[in-house]
Amino acid sequence: MISDYLQAIFLAFVQGVSEFIPVSSSAHLVIFSEFLNFNGQSLIFDVGLHLGSLVAIIFFFRNDLLKIKNNKKILKLIIIGSLPLIIFGYYFISFGIINILRNIEVIGWSTLVFGLLLYYADSFKVARNLDKDLNTKNILIIGMMQVLSLMPGVSRSGIIITVGRLLNFNREDSVKISFFLSIPALLGASIISIKDVTNESFEFNILLLISILVSFIFSYLTIKYLLIYVQKFSMKIFVVYRIILSFFIFFIIYT
Repeated sequence: MISDYLQAIFLAFVQGVSEFIPVSSSAHLVIFSEFLNFNGQSLIFDVGLHLGSLVAIIFFFRNDLLKIKNNKKILKLIIIGSLPLIIFGYYFISFGIINILRNIEVIGWSTLVFGLLLYYADSFKVARNLDKDLNTKNILIIGMMQVLSLMPGVSRSGIIITVGRLLNFNREDSVKISFFLSIPALLGASIISIKDVTNESFEFNILLLISILVSFIFSYLTIKYLLIYVQKFSMKIFVVYRIILSFFIFFIIYT
């Protein structure tokens, strides 16, 4: 029982930290589950980890979201940008494609390739502003590319930041776009998982609450400090981390 609680806390920490930075939370959850032999509580983690991150981002951006509620243009863009992931995500889950992609070798290569792409994109000049220049065309491009994040290792936030920088938005605006688009993505992931959480044991519900709480705390802190970080520094630290992680994975699977 104690191991279940420690497992819940650890994976909630991993989710909270890696969901919003460009390193792929799903890849880290798969890697740690694989190498540390975590098992048996996948439903708890699917619900608790995503729900905690969802509550964190809604709470952090509560004032912005109240403004967006009355801003039909931004609300429309968020919906448009989220549709490709929702549609493709539904079919990937329905046909089991998502499980095929949860492969350590796939994670290794996607972590490396999309890390290098992030490095390239982060060198692009800034010529656009989120409030003035985000339009249907830009958000649709970002939304279509977000579909790639269904592959563990790509990173949902990473691919959005990458495409945002390729479209000449600055780092902070690119990160904010990834934050806003994460709300429908996390909501969808939570709904898909939570529908199965009925008539579960008391222990299950306690583990679920712990997962939500820990994921919320670390998600909130990550959002706060990532916004501060990108105002001063480039994405190189995340690129270096992704390269090191991919080489570690290659060492494990190819030697």
